[in-house]
Amino acid sequence: MSVAEAQSPAALDKEDERRLYREEMAIAKKYIGPFPVVMALWGFSNLLCWFALWPLVIFDVIPLWVGFIIATANVALCYLPSHEAQHSNYANSGTPLRWLNELIGYVSTIPLVLPFKIARYTHMRHHKHTNDPKLDPDYEVIAPTWQQAVLKTIRRMQPGFPNSYGVVLSENADDPAAKRAGLEGMVQSLAYWGILGTLAWSGYALEAAFLWWVPRMLGTIYISLFLSWWPHHPMNEMGRYRNTRSFSHKLGNIVAFGMEDHIIHHLHPGMPLNRNKAAFRELRPILEARGCRLEDHYS
Repeated sequence: MSVAEAQSPAALDKEDERRLYREEMAIAKKYIGPFPVVMALWGFSNLLCWFALWPLVIFDVIPLWVGFIIATANVALCYLPSHEAQHSNYANSGTPLRWLNELIGYVSTIPLVLPFKIARYTHMRHHKHTNDPKLDPDYEVIAPTWQQAVLKTIRRMQPGFPNSYGVVLSENADDPAAKRAGLEGMVQSLAYWGILGTLAWSGYALEAAFLWWVPRMLGTIYISLFLSWWPHHPMNEMGRYRNTRSFSHKLGNIVAFGMEDHIIHHLHPGMPLNRNKAAFRELRPILEARGCRLEDHYS
């Protein structure tokens, strides 16, 4: 039976399952392996751009409102290079460039104030327990519409609101990795508020607010919407081929952070983001045969 003839997972016998898996792995292998130069350059250039904003705004080279727009874009864009590092896509443990993988993971999310160890620990649990109401740290974004998802994210950022990442760390307090992640998070949070307070005390309260605090809030909303809610909505299925989807966003894949093909990332997390679209096109017949959620609409 050809790939085109396979209608659903239920229609596949063991022989077809094995054949489809071999075909899938053969295609995916072509897109996994080479160092993701694009993502590495993205991480460093975005961070340098954000750092450069501070003297440019403070010394009136550019107005604060321009800096605010750029800073918000910087925060929104900073997560994905670190995301590659969370999956060790720059270099695996024990390899010569492992230091570079960790460096990108740590520094790229400085504008977002997301500690790398926390990001990696919780994201690995997300992959392991995708859409599980009790075990997926990202399940808290569940909402019927994207507008409600935005409002829910805003509520989750309010002081005193339970943080799912913090809950995961506390529930796994006996795990040394969780302890290290929690300590790193505490240190980074103290540093963040200390820097903001120092800037405000020194007469740069507006710069601190509009180059970091407000962009961080807006960037968090954007990241939560396009990396957590949109690719997994409605979050009611689990399983390798059903726990996420492909979709078409009316503003395009760039605005959607490349998440239109998020199903490829969950199937093959070792594949860099910038290769997912090409891989999706080649893998699509196999995904259709698997009964994957390929939703070419703007919902």
